[in-house]
Amino acid sequence: MEGQIFLQGITLEQLAEALKPLVQPNAPVQSTSTEDDLLSRDEVCTLLNISKTTLNNHTKAGKLQKYCIGNRVLYKKSEVLASVQSISY
Repeated sequence: MEGQIFLQGITLEQLAEALKPLVQPNAPVQSTSTEDDLLSRDEVCTLLNISKTTLNNHTKAGKLQKYCIGNRVLYKKSEVLASVQSISY
């Protein structure tokens, strides 16, 4: 299947939002950090001060939602922060 890209774990709306800066070349790219930024596994582990094993356990238990784009596993920063707030006292 040459020339094809398969996306798993991402909605059509999320893909369209990610491609907007590429489709509109004259539009300014916002570099400000928002809570809807996607974080890598390493970034989530650093943010939460946990190991990758713990991150995998939380993902498998349904505490965190992962998004697969190609061979990358990403997490929404807003969802990661919300999961931490839900267990804090």
